[in-house]
Amino acid sequence: MPSALFTPLQLRSLSIPHRGWVSPMCQYSCHPETGEGVPNDWHLMHLGSFAAGGAALIMSEAAAVNAAGRISPLDAGLYSDEQATAWERIVQFVHRHGAVDCRIGAQLAHAGRKASTYWPFSEHSGSVPASDGGWVTAGPTNQAFDGYAAPAAMSEQEILGVVADFSAAAVRAVDAGFDTVEIHGAHGYLLHQFQSPLINTRTDSWGGSEDGRNRLMLAVVDAVREAIPDSMPLLLRISASDWADGGVDAEASVRLARAAADRGVDLVDVSSGGAVAHQRIHAVPGYQAGFAEQVKRDAGVPTGAVGLLTSPAQAEDIVANGRADAVFMARAALRDPHWWLRAAYELGHDIPWVPQYQRAVPRHGF
Repeated sequence: MPSALFTPLQLRSLSIPHRGWVSPMCQYSCHPETGEGVPNDWHLMHLGSFAAGGAALIMSEAAAVNAAGRISPLDAGLYSDEQATAWERIVQFVHRHGAVDCRIGAQLAHAGRKASTYWPFSEHSGSVPASDGGWVTAGPTNQAFDGYAAPAAMSEQEILGVVADFSAAAVRAVDAGFDTVEIHGAHGYLLHQFQSPLINTRTDSWGGSEDGRNRLMLAVVDAVREAIPDSMPLLLRISASDWADGGVDAEASVRLARAAADRGVDLVDVSSGGAVAHQRIHAVPGYQAGFAEQVKRDAGVPTGAVGLLTSPAQAEDIVANGRADAVFMARAALRDPHWWLRAAYELGHDIPWVPQYQRAVPRHGF
C-alpha cells in the first residue's frame, strides 16, 4: 500500500510534497550583537537541517510582529527590514537545499502578557526587568500569568495597532519569499489570551461574549489574508483546549475554526494549552490528535496534528485514517533532523536524498 503520509497536499496554489511537517520551535538565539530579533547562522543551520532531512514544510519559529511581542529579548521578529533580509537568506537556503521541494512558512506571533521573559536556558526565570532588557507587557486586562509581571490592559487603539502589525509582518514575509504564513493563536499568547474566558474579562466589544473574545483573532485573520496574495495559503495555530474548567474547549475551537475558514484560513494547526498555569494535561503520545480530528470533521477545514508525535507508524495512521491532513513534528525533529528520510524508508516509500548524503541511502537496512 502507498504511504498516505508521503502523498502531496495542495493548499491554494502551493503544492506541498508530503504531509510530514516541522512545527515552529523558538530557539531564543537572536543575539544582540547580530541585531534585535534578527535570525542568524544558528537559525539557518537549525531550519536548513530539516530541509536536507526530507521535511516537506518547515515553519519558522514564532516571529514577533513588534518588539513588545517577543517572548524574550532573544526572540526572532519580522517587524524590521533587517529581520526580513535575514529571513530571506534562510528561505533561499531551504528552497535551494531541500531533499524534496521543501516549502517554508513564517509563523507570526505576539506573546502578550507572556512576553519579556527569560529564555529557557537562562539562570533566571519569569519576567525580565527593564534593567536586563525587558519591557512592560500588554494583554486584554492587567491580570498576570502566574509568576510573571502584570501586563498593561490594552486600549482599543493599541489593539488595532497590533492588527496592523500582523498585516505589516505578513507583507514582509511575502517579500522575504516565504511560501505560506501561519498566525499564532495558541499557547496562551496574545490572540489566545483574548479568546480565553479564563483571561479575557473585558466588557467592551473585544471581550464578553465568545464573538467578542474571538474578535481579535478573526480581525488578524482578515488583515493577514488581505495582506498576502490570494494564491498563498494561510494557516492558523489554535489551542483547542485550555485544559482547565471554564476555559476554551473543543466545541468552541470548532466554532472558531469554522469562522476562520470562512475568512480564508486554509489549514488549522491544532495544538492545546498554555493559557493558564493551572492547566491539567495528561500528555501521552498523540494526546492532541483527537482535537485535530474533531476540528477537521466538525468545522470542515483541513487540519494539522501535533503533540508527542514521534514514530512513522503513528504519523502514517493519523493521515491514512483521515484524522488530520498533515503531521507537525517538533521534539522528534530535534532528535533526528533526518526523520523524514528514515520515515519514508520504514513506510516503504522512496523520497530523494540530497546529493551530499547519497552514500548513506539504505540498501539492506537503515
